[in-house]
Amino acid sequence: MRELDTSGLKCPLPVLKAKKALRSMETGDQLRVVSTDPSSVQDFADYCDNAGHTLLVSDAGDTLFTYVIEKG
Repeated sequence: MRELDTSGLKCPLPVLKAKKALRSMETGDQLRVVSTDPSSVQDFADYCDNAGHTLLVSDAGDTLFTYVIEKG
């Protein structure tokens, strides 16, 4: 599983960085993204729906948000 830390970045940068990382991955590979941006919860859900990826994990903590995306 590939890891991507986007802590400190605001919308839309976490999703854009994830999109770039996913481009170099194979179908079925997983990407774990960590973010501190509260708006990333909806951003990642929308992105995965639109791009054909599967959002396996969307974990919202107090200040840390973690996502696991499977490339579609």
